[in-house]
Amino acid sequence: MLDAAMIERGLERTGKSKGGLAQAMGVRASAISEILSGLRQIKASEIAPIVEYLELNRVPIMGRIGAGALIEPDIEQIPPEGIGEVELPFPLSEETIAFEVTGDSMLPKYESGDVIVVYREQRHPLSTFYGEEAAVRLKTGERYLKTIERGKAPSMVNLASFNAKPINGVKLDWIGEICVTLPRAQIERLRGKAGSRARKAKAAKK
Repeated sequence: MLDAAMIERGLERTGKSKGGLAQAMGVRASAISEILSGLRQIKASEIAPIVEYLELNRVPIMGRIGAGALIEPDIEQIPPEGIGEVELPFPLSEETIAFEVTGDSMLPKYESGDVIVVYREQRHPLSTFYGEEAAVRLKTGERYLKTIERGKAPSMVNLASFNAKPINGVKLDWIGEICVTLPRAQIERLRGKAGSRARKAKAAKK
């Protein structure tokens, strides 16, 4: 849900101006201050230009997540800003990050090349995730996309797959709750549209 707080964070993160945002929206400059102070509501027609100008629909891809493949972050070379980003057709909280699925142990629900968007910080206790699919990082560092199941001890879990043997008796360092799953084909279409817009914008500046 787009609100004033997201706009403020977007302005700060991108370093863009209120004046530039007003121009993108086609409104007077004072309208932005009114929105941020709660004196004016955001109109439905204004959501798309706000999201595009402040890049509120872009989520960093922070690496790959193993669905059968073994991902060891100590070996995987990922820069702090990630290995790229995915542009969604809607705005999302800045508390989210994305991972690209690799491997086939979670077929048919997750295919290699799909992207999952998860919350950056674990928001709920371990016990609330039993029976749920999630991104997980083990205490030993490996990263997986699995179904979390109760282990023999309170601190232990079993990680189940659709098409592979379970990983039993492991401890988790982090659980990334999934909020959006994007199939590989959709990702390719979204990237194609983003590339087309970028080429048009570049041509318009010439």
